[in-house]
Amino acid sequence: MRALARLVPSLLAATALVWATTGPAGAAAPPPKAPEAVGWGGAVSTVDADATAAGIEVLRQGGNAVDAAVAAAAALGVTEPYSSGIGGGGYFVYYDHATGRVHTIDGREVAGRTADSGLFLEDGKPLPFADAVTSGLSVGVPGTPATWDAALRQWGRRSLAENLRPAERIADDGFVVDDTFRGQTADNLARFKDFPATAKLFLPGGKPPETGSLLRNPDLAATYRLLGKDGVNAFYRGQLAQDIAATVQHPPVDPASGRKARPGKVDAADLAAYQVRRQAPTHVAYRDYDVYSMAPSSSGGTTVGEALHILEDGELSDYSATQYYHHFLEASRISFADRNRWVGDPAFSDVPTRELLSERYAASRACLISPDRALTSPLAPGDPRHPADCADTGQAVPEPYEGPNTTHLTVADRWGNIVSYTLTIEQTGGSGITVPGRGFLLNNELTDFDFAPLAPGVPDPNLPGPGKRPRSSMSPTIVLRDGEPLLATGSPGGATIITTTLQVLLGRLDRGLSLEQAIAAPRASQRNSAATQAEPGFLALPERARLEALGHTFASTPEIGAATGVERLPDGRWVAAAEPVRRGGGSAAVVTPAR
Repeated sequence: MRALARLVPSLLAATALVWATTGPAGAAAPPPKAPEAVGWGGAVSTVDADATAAGIEVLRQGGNAVDAAVAAAAALGVTEPYSSGIGGGGYFVYYDHATGRVHTIDGREVAGRTADSGLFLEDGKPLPFADAVTSGLSVGVPGTPATWDAALRQWGRRSLAENLRPAERIADDGFVVDDTFRGQTADNLARFKDFPATAKLFLPGGKPPETGSLLRNPDLAATYRLLGKDGVNAFYRGQLAQDIAATVQHPPVDPASGRKARPGKVDAADLAAYQVRRQAPTHVAYRDYDVYSMAPSSSGGTTVGEALHILEDGELSDYSATQYYHHFLEASRISFADRNRWVGDPAFSDVPTRELLSERYAASRACLISPDRALTSPLAPGDPRHPADCADTGQAVPEPYEGPNTTHLTVADRWGNIVSYTLTIEQTGGSGITVPGRGFLLNNELTDFDFAPLAPGVPDPNLPGPGKRPRSSMSPTIVLRDGEPLLATGSPGGATIITTTLQVLLGRLDRGLSLEQAIAAPRASQRNSAATQAEPGFLALPERARLEALGHTFASTPEIGAATGVERLPDGRWVAAAEPVRRGGGSAAVVTPAR
């Protein structure tokens, strides 16, 4: 790990992506991307240069971290519409420096009131995943507009209309298509072409837009202006709500395509009834730090928190690289065994959040880890309410599928406030269904439910239900030290969000890496499966053979996550950090650069 700390800066310098200084004719060049920025006045880190610039613009105009987070998220709805947007939902974590408190908003999508546990069953059998995704059945009531409204009303300094203006401008004027956007469009070509409104927006001339071309979305600009003028009630109760409901219930598929796009169960009454949940964050004391994240319906806070407690008795800073990775993978395996069994929507299931985060329970699970051999998966869960050392509750629960998608942004302001915000439309491209004339894709978030019980005879807390939130892995995290903000981080990536966030935290807090280095480091993700997913950079490490000798097996995957982060330095400067390469490279910026 010390060698990695020396090598990462040169890796970043070699791989940081810099945009062209001139765009297509008539188009303003996008701002340059950079994986790190250091300076004063606040910081923004996202996966996209235009979104980061929107957040910085709002900070410079006197907005706070909440205002800038909404502005950046709205811009991502334009430039990263396959991972985020007002057709989806997310989780918003906010540190208020004036009070020293951390607050959260659960803006997760919900199922319609007529949905039941058989939502994705036909003839008693689960639908094929691909059929469920590209359908009205997969669409939950979006929570993103309500999240923005709730956050701004409680903590913002500017109106929704003011914070949406940078995104409106980008949607009207257009943004420059990069290789990542073109590739994601091409990956969705077979779906997008079957929905005329989606094809019109994202397939100019019937094919993915060329890299370097300009893509405009005047329909979304108009939708943003409507929300700015009339508020989010226009989304949940007005004509826009009627358009959303009609699209879900009668997916506007091209009849000639032959695609069977099943109708969904969300109607106008479901939209009108939507409410965000304001709830306490998860909190674990880890060494000298206080780590805050999202409580259920997300499993991120409980799973990251449990893994941290499992690892706390070991001095990770003194471990060899092999033993560090071994313990990280084993703690991830154990916490995922518990996550898959116990975590769901607490309004419908008795989720043992407090018990999962207890030090006593973590100790009862940590004793499963041996320095000499890897555990085997699937590992059975423990019983958080009745912890017994090295015991389990019997039957293992396999991991359900979650795609590598979503987006994350982190923002800090000059007053010391921080936002860590993960938002999504679930699969890359969501349901594939655009609301005609409105400029945004609808989510397929309900496919995060388990279609049927994962293990026969074992209660499943994540089956569909009326008005229920599907379990998520989103892990927006804020870390304090001595009551003051230290850092915030998070990532997209489906279930790998949890292991990515955990690995970034361990790299920064235990292994001596800077935040930028912790984000850039090669990743592996163990989620209680027989093989650990690992990036090529991880598989190239000399520790791989030693881990395999302990019993670990690996399966290669191109990349894991796309993290962002901000950190407060002792002198008051902010560091913004983003990916140097993953998902085309991220974009970090500060209001007033120090270097």
